[in-house]
Amino acid sequence: MNSIVHSARREVWRLRQSSWDLAMITWVPLLAVALLWWIFSAGVPHDLPIGVQDEDHSALSRQLTRMLDATPGLHVARPVNGSLEAQAALRSTDVYAVVVVPRGISNDVKQGRVGEVTLLHNAQLGTHSGLIQRDVRAAVGTLSAGVELAARAKRGESALAARVSMDPIHTQLVGLFNVAGNYEQFLASALVPALLHILAMTAGAWAVGRELRDGSLRDWLGESGHPVRTAGALLGKLLWPWLSLTLVGLLTLVWFTWGRGWHPLGSVAWVAAALALLVGLSVVSGALLAALTRSLRMALSGVGFFSAPAFAFSGVAYPLLAMSPSARTWALAMPFTHYIALQTGQLQMGAPMASSAGAMAGLLAATVLAFLLSIALLERALTQPGTWGKP
Repeated sequence: MNSIVHSARREVWRLRQSSWDLAMITWVPLLAVALLWWIFSAGVPHDLPIGVQDEDHSALSRQLTRMLDATPGLHVARPVNGSLEAQAALRSTDVYAVVVVPRGISNDVKQGRVGEVTLLHNAQLGTHSGLIQRDVRAAVGTLSAGVELAARAKRGESALAARVSMDPIHTQLVGLFNVAGNYEQFLASALVPALLHILAMTAGAWAVGRELRDGSLRDWLGESGHPVRTAGALLGKLLWPWLSLTLVGLLTLVWFTWGRGWHPLGSVAWVAAALALLVGLSVVSGALLAALTRSLRMALSGVGFFSAPAFAFSGVAYPLLAMSPSARTWALAMPFTHYIALQTGQLQMGAPMASSAGAMAGLLAATVLAFLLSIALLERALTQPGTWGKP
């Protein structure tokens, strides 16, 4: 216990001496989390600017333009005159898409021929493109159905019979989770723990790697090593980054859920416990990298290698089951993949806690194993002072 208190006090003193070290575990994470929340605070993207190239100038084309503008996800920002202007508007991102209403479409519809509206969009912007395609398809489909219903009514067909004959087989789409497509609840709540995972690994690597770089390992661990004393010293050193970053994560979790009027079906407390474990494992993993490489620079490089792509491989942005076997193996080896599966199950799907008990046990076992390995490597480093002092 004395070694924990002594090491914790020593770390406080060192943090007071370096304002940037203190900032890395206090206001910098808070600022980064606030920025992420601000970016996604709108929740659902709306009023995406599009252009309309109306070559028909008819009542039908003007009605379609009004319907596009009335769609919550779209905003008809400007008319477009010609393909060259449409190309320039798309390249400058003044608009994300252009709807082309060809000349003569109104006459084609009146004469019973099929009219065709063209949507030009930038598929490289996948999110924008998908949302615009959905809303344009809905607006054009509604207009088309209205025209057909009006034509059938003129022929004396009842409205009910017309609806049945137009759509004899109807698809019922039932969204089970994240029905509103809320990016704050879905994406921002996943990005924050990914950010904390990176910062926690960096803090752990920096705290231990700094002792090796400065050659102060014996001032920290004592002249002669002892596993219990080393364990206490490591706990005391990693205590502050774990407490601070966990507190930031828990405050964010509370804000994203209850603070924003979102009451998930699953257990927020279970997610909070998993988040505390993830931060703990991340801090210890950073310390393990520093003890393994005995170089602050190499340890920080390792942190970037392991933590930076964790979100990309987590299955949030790209389906885990669609990855190649080697990529899926790498993804499953990352602790963040298991944490985010637990969080998504609890917050988005209301999954039973038992379904994620294995993930919790795995995070705990990995934390203990990384901690024990760190102790052994620090004990060994203590007997080899010639390996200290690397940048």
